[in-house]
Amino acid sequence: MNVFKSKIYKAILLLLLVLSIGVVGYMYFGDDTFINALYMTVITITTVGFGEVHPLSPSERLFTIFLILMSVVLLGYAVSILTEYIASGEFFEKMKFKKVQKKIESLNGHTVVCGYGRNGKQAVAKLKKFKKPLVVIESDQERIREIERENLLYIEGNATDDDVLQRSCIVNASSLICALPSDADNLFIVLSARQMNKNMTIVSRASNDSSDAKLRIAGADNVIMPDKLGGDHMASLLVTPDIVEFVDKLAVDAENAAHLEEILVDNLPKEFLLKSIRDLDVRRKTGCTVIGFKTPDNEYVINPEADTQLMTNSKLIVLGSLEQIRNLNKLF
Repeated sequence: MNVFKSKIYKAILLLLLVLSIGVVGYMYFGDDTFINALYMTVITITTVGFGEVHPLSPSERLFTIFLILMSVVLLGYAVSILTEYIASGEFFEKMKFKKVQKKIESLNGHTVVCGYGRNGKQAVAKLKKFKKPLVVIESDQERIREIERENLLYIEGNATDDDVLQRSCIVNASSLICALPSDADNLFIVLSARQMNKNMTIVSRASNDSSDAKLRIAGADNVIMPDKLGGDHMASLLVTPDIVEFVDKLAVDAENAAHLEEILVDNLPKEFLLKSIRDLDVRRKTGCTVIGFKTPDNEYVINPEADTQLMTNSKLIVLGSLEQIRNLNKLF
């Protein structure tokens, strides 16, 4: 890519040089004005055959011959560079890159996923299921081809590079998922991203227990340890299999499956603010059940009382079937 750029820049500079030589030459040999000299230079280089501004003297004719020969060589060089550039696929790659970048720059409230490995793929699949806009940052060519097959917006590059993060329009993102295998890389990304966007929610993967505190200090809101979760899940299947099976059903896609949904109280109609869960009457209106309440102080209340007051910056967590959740979304 850089080689082609240098050749194209060289061809442009040579073209400007020929134009300059032509203008200066006609002004010198024919005592022409700048406009006339530029006109003669352009019609000579392009060989369009328009009329001369005045009959040419012998010295002007010789200079014209020299200018034609020089421009033919230059245009041949420029055409060969352009043909090579298009044939190599660089031209179409650049056009595709600009198209994708324009779509990314139009996003707002999207999620940036760093890394398309095992954990990154699972995160992307979940986000797609909920129709959340997202951008993937990946450097591995094989994974990028897979991302393209999935028709995902992506940035090719290393997520630890600040320029790459900025190209993902991270300043307008609502959340960030760091799913790289290296805790050090995730730590660096979290630190940089938090400086670029103070309000976004950041979730990071970690392999070591010691990385948890460091990632949170750097700015991560949540830290997930896949290996630890996997071991805990396997043990739970032996100790409390029915409970695990019930919880797993909350994540499946079947129409009759149960789903969890969160409701931001601020998004509810104004008349419900400072009223109680009973006044909301979610069960009768939608069939969903309120099973949790998150206070403005980020404290969770399991199975809250019906008299619990709905406050600004609080959330309700409801449980229901897919159809009940749809009714809930239509109502609120």
